[in-house]
Amino acid sequence: MTPESEAEQQAATPTATPLDEARAETTKMKEQWIRTAADFDNFRKRARRDMEDSRRGGREELLKELLPVFDNLERAIQSAQRSADVKAVSDGLAMVIKQFNDTLGRIGINRVPTIGSPFDPGVHEAIQQVETSDHPPGTIVAEVQPGYVHGERLVRAAMVVVAKPKTDGPTN
Repeated sequence: MTPESEAEQQAATPTATPLDEARAETTKMKEQWIRTAADFDNFRKRARRDMEDSRRGGREELLKELLPVFDNLERAIQSAQRSADVKAVSDGLAMVIKQFNDTLGRIGINRVPTIGSPFDPGVHEAIQQVETSDHPPGTIVAEVQPGYVHGERLVRAAMVVVAKPKTDGPTN
């Protein structure tokens, strides 16, 4: 190019003013912001979908662990309907309960210790107190409903009966 044509070229194209540059930069930033917002929205949807898939998978794994217990419970009921031997039925049900407890243990759910343990309001719910001299005060003497923990998290508190000191009769 000749120096004259360069000058003509520059004269033909208007020079960008700072305002035009700022507008162009604003447009560019707005487009980036819109893309980022869309990417974040897609990420949030994907994370929600992944979490739901994980929950569903966890429930399916739990169901796979529990189905054999339910199968054996159905067999025990069918056997009880045909059997006159109560002892055999009782033994069969005890085996199903043991299988159920073993299954819960494998998946990390454990029973809260109760009878003979000190009362702990973090894992026990006292529904009654009984006066007794056979057990120290604050000791659990009976379990009404078992409690369960999953790792360190309480699933259900155990409903228990707690010993309290025996009081002497009214003195007059």
